[in-house]
Amino acid sequence: MSDRVLTLPNVLSVLRLVGVPIFLWAILSEHDVLALVTLMLSGVSDYLDGKIARRFGMESRLGQLLDPFADRLYIATTLFGLAWRDIIPWWLVAALVGREVLLAGVLWWVKRYGQTGLPVHFVGKAATFNLLYAFPLLLLGEGTSTFAAWALPIGWAFAWWGTVLYWVAGVMYIVQARQVVAAHPVPAT
Repeated sequence: MSDRVLTLPNVLSVLRLVGVPIFLWAILSEHDVLALVTLMLSGVSDYLDGKIARRFGMESRLGQLLDPFADRLYIATTLFGLAWRDIIPWWLVAALVGREVLLAGVLWWVKRYGQTGLPVHFVGKAATFNLLYAFPLLLLGEGTSTFAAWALPIGWAFAWWGTVLYWVAGVMYIVQARQVVAAHPVPAT
């Protein structure tokens, strides 16, 4: 793990962050092609930054912070945009945001015991993968083509699996947090 800032994976993560306001504007103003392209580029860059970092030893502390932050920001803006346009129901937004709020509390709790974070689980990565594929498919499903008719149920399958896995990963993080607290019976000062 390095402290390097200027690496290709970090640049990709920053570019993903730059795409967030572009995506939000596009989805809210119903420029769906631009929204889809931005969202797809985000997904590709998300895959590439992690792959490049691991393959070429460019993992950095900044990358560990930027990557999940960009993922969460895309998920949040996509949820908001799709719900605003009535493509997804607001209860789905509440379910996913509720999990994030719960985990923010868990991270605050373990931080009191000297733990700065919890390792990412494969289940959490799988949940994010499902959600990042669900949203473009649900947006594509709004069309009238044959492809749209296929995209909609597949998008909802990814959304359901992603939501369930998101909560399973949340429970796994809670169990992990309890183990951290049990190992340190007195909060760090």
